[in-house]
Amino acid sequence: MLESSAFWVESPNVGVLRREPLPQPGEGEVLVRTLYTGVSRGTEASVFSGQVPVSEFERMRAPYQDGDFPGPVKYGYLNVGVVDRGPESLRGRIVFTLFPHQSAFVVPADAVVPVPAGIPARRAVLAGAVETAVNVLWDARPLVGDRVSVIGAGMIGCCVARLLRGIPGVEVVLIDVNPARQAVADRLGVGFADAARPPGDRDIVINTSGSAAGLQLSLETVVTDGEVVEASWYGDRPVTLMLGADFHSRRLTIRSSQVGAVAASRRGNRSTRERLELALRLLHDPAYDAVLTGESSWRDLPEVMATLARGAPDVLCHTIVWGEPE
Repeated sequence: MLESSAFWVESPNVGVLRREPLPQPGEGEVLVRTLYTGVSRGTEASVFSGQVPVSEFERMRAPYQDGDFPGPVKYGYLNVGVVDRGPESLRGRIVFTLFPHQSAFVVPADAVVPVPAGIPARRAVLAGAVETAVNVLWDARPLVGDRVSVIGAGMIGCCVARLLRGIPGVEVVLIDVNPARQAVADRLGVGFADAARPPGDRDIVINTSGSAAGLQLSLETVVTDGEVVEASWYGDRPVTLMLGADFHSRRLTIRSSQVGAVAASRRGNRSTRERLELALRLLHDPAYDAVLTGESSWRDLPEVMATLARGAPDVLCHTIVWGEPE
C-alpha cells in the first residue's frame, strides 16, 4: 500500500506529522509526489493558533482539507509536485494543486494545473498568492495613471504591488511598519514608504496588512470619494475604526476582497481555474522570487509552523521542501 507523510494541526498551537495510507489512483485520477509547499503565513497562523471563528468554519475550508477546525485538521493550499501516475498527458508534469502539506496524494486529474515551462517549481508555490492578487485587482479596478498604495508588504501585498507595476503610468507604493521591506520593494520595482510617513491623496488604497491600524491608515490616505479595498483577513479578532471625523464628509468607501469567489466584475466570464492559470502564467516574472524568504525540510514543519505563528517579521513566503527521501 502507498503511504505519505502529512502535517496536521492536532490542537491549537500543536502540530504533528502523520503517516497516512494512499489509495491507488483510479480512472481520471493522478498520484502527485510533492516537491514544495508554501506556508500562507497569515491564514495558516490563524488555523494553527485556533483563531478561525466558528462562523467561518465552513467558508474557511481548504479544497482538500481533512478534519475540522479547530483540530485535528490538515490544512494548506500551496502545493507543487510532479505527477507520478495518471493520464499520459499529465505524467511527469510539474503541477500546482490546492492541497495541504503532504508528501504525496491522489486527486482527480482536473484538480491539478500544469506549471508552464520555464517557471521554477519553488516559485510556482506563489500561484495561490498571485491568484489572490489578481482577484484583488479585479475588485480594485485600477486605471492607467492611478496613484495606488498597498499597505502591508507581506506575501499578498507584495504580489499585488508587482502586478500593479505592470499597468502603464500607475504609481505604486508599498507601505509597511518594517523598514527592512524597503529591500523587497526595490526588488519588486515599486516604491516604499514607512507607515509613519505615507503618501496621501491616493486614488486607491489596498490594505493587506491584517491590522486595524493599516485599515485606518488606508482611510486617512485615500482621496475624497475614494475607495479602500480591504484584502486582509482577521480571523476572530475584532477591528476598531474611527469612522467619525471626515469619513462621511469625504464619502469614503470600504470594499472587501476575498479569493473564495471570482471578483464580481469578472464572475460572469472567468472561472476559478482560469484565474489560477492566469496566475501561473504571470509567474514567468523572476521578480516574484523576492517573496520567497526561507525554506525548511518537511521534517521540521511542526517547529516551523509554531515559529511562524508566534510572529516572524522577516518572513514572506516560507517554502517547505518535500523532494527528499522519506
